[in-house]
Amino acid sequence: MKIRNTLYPLPRQGLLPDFIAGLVVAVMLVPQALAYAFLAGLPPEAGLFSSLLPLLAYAVLGSSPTLAVGPVAIISLMTLSSLHGIVSPDASDYHAYATLLAGMTGAWLFIFFAIGLGSWTSFISHSVISGFTSAAAIVIILSQLKYFTGLDMPRGGSGWSPAAFTVEHWREIALWPLITALAGVALLTFWQKFIPAVTARFALPDALRTLANRAGPLVLVTTGTLLVLVLNPPLATVGAVPSGFPALSLPAITDLDWQALVIPSGVLALIIFLESLSISNTMAREQTNRIRPNQELLALGTANVAAAISHAMPVAGGFGRSMVMQSAGALSQWAAIFTFVFMTLVCLIAGSWFQHLPHAALGALIVVATWPLFRWRDGLNAWNFQRSDGIVWLTTFALVIVVDAESGIIAGVAVSLVIYLRRTSQPHIAEIGRLPRTQQFRNVLRHSVETIPGVTLIRVDENLYFANSDYLIDYVLERVARRPDIRHVVLVGTAINHIDYCGLEALELLNSRLKERSVVLHLAEFKGPVMDQLSKTHLAEKIRPGQVFFTISDAMSALGHSIPEKSNDNYII
Repeated sequence: MKIRNTLYPLPRQGLLPDFIAGLVVAVMLVPQALAYAFLAGLPPEAGLFSSLLPLLAYAVLGSSPTLAVGPVAIISLMTLSSLHGIVSPDASDYHAYATLLAGMTGAWLFIFFAIGLGSWTSFISHSVISGFTSAAAIVIILSQLKYFTGLDMPRGGSGWSPAAFTVEHWREIALWPLITALAGVALLTFWQKFIPAVTARFALPDALRTLANRAGPLVLVTTGTLLVLVLNPPLATVGAVPSGFPALSLPAITDLDWQALVIPSGVLALIIFLESLSISNTMAREQTNRIRPNQELLALGTANVAAAISHAMPVAGGFGRSMVMQSAGALSQWAAIFTFVFMTLVCLIAGSWFQHLPHAALGALIVVATWPLFRWRDGLNAWNFQRSDGIVWLTTFALVIVVDAESGIIAGVAVSLVIYLRRTSQPHIAEIGRLPRTQQFRNVLRHSVETIPGVTLIRVDENLYFANSDYLIDYVLERVARRPDIRHVVLVGTAINHIDYCGLEALELLNSRLKERSVVLHLAEFKGPVMDQLSKTHLAEKIRPGQVFFTISDAMSALGHSIPEKSNDNYII
């Protein structure tokens, strides 16, 4: 399997655009890394370590030139959720379990790479991903209520638990955390909405304008730290962050209950891949490169193994940072290399920078960064367009909030499959006829068409397989029973791309039932691959005197109807 990287050759424009983009992303990444580490129940250094080696791993192996890999809000929440019930966040080995989770997630991604899962991504519908993302955004926002209120909330429970606890203990809400968090939300919202309008009035370089527009989190971190240093209010703070680099080592698998992480890490790996691939494909629409799903599996797997070795947390592609990297002018993954350099400098002196940073400020940062992920219009649009898609979205959304992320995803996929099987088990089947003076055939219920007495043309608009074979037999026999004049049934296979063994048996059984009624079965316009399948059987012999016709017009001519010669016309069925 061919493996490529996005580092070489150097961009023709030089490394300056990537250098500036790397700086912009680092400015945004530092406060996010701290915030997402707390969201996962981990110390702040775990978030910073997640912004080092994983960046390098993806930069070398990834197929997207601008995907920014590192700590992500949804993956941080799922890390906490995956470890819930296995180890308490207050336990001394909680960090070790999170590191092991990252390593096992990487192993799952390697397995997905080995089996070529990249070509299977269409099995999980957009409604499942959107429902999960929207619900996860709500759960993340509610989880920050403890930092907004200063309440000592119990860990665990459903996604609604923080809201219920806050309502029950509203009299105990602390004023300083609430004011700080709300002021942080107001600051970030103001920065996002008004600073771009201000910078647009000045003739600034694009990179500098992007840096100014995205500096809101850094301003919030600086302001929150100064608030604590100057006023010394009763606010919980991050505390000292150890400076330096992590000691590289493999997770202590034998000392931990790794068996309990097998399924959670598999689900986490799938979400990491789908989220990152979705972001890569979104950005690729404006780029000339092509995203290679299987290579993404290898790159993300290596990034998570690198996270495990460096005592970090599971990582994925971040939508916000990736879009910032692209808008800042990044041309290749050299931007990630420069981000790594800047984050390395931060890690060397991190302790003195973030010791007085209030948790409430980080909570505000998480809320503002997460809110755009709540895409409720996706659910509404899906419901209005097709109720089944809306049901999938709503099922996933509800179970993620009420139960947990894994249950919501599994249920969403299961409901999607059930709806798909139900839909394909009762496919659209139409009796068709010829449009006057043409060689085109349409549904007799929709168009005024010509038919042949004693002959019915039946088109099946679905693959013929185990779930719908009985439905086809019942439909044809019911049609023949209502029209005693029918002596020929022509089964039109223009929409049939595959027939399984049950489908073959259905055709043979249908032929037998029709012969009992003195009706002859014919086939017309079956595709080459399907005919290759049928040629390995004795179906053509069994349906005699029925025939296999190349076109519908051949069938009609052979059965006694003349069609004007129009050799250049195409059949649109």
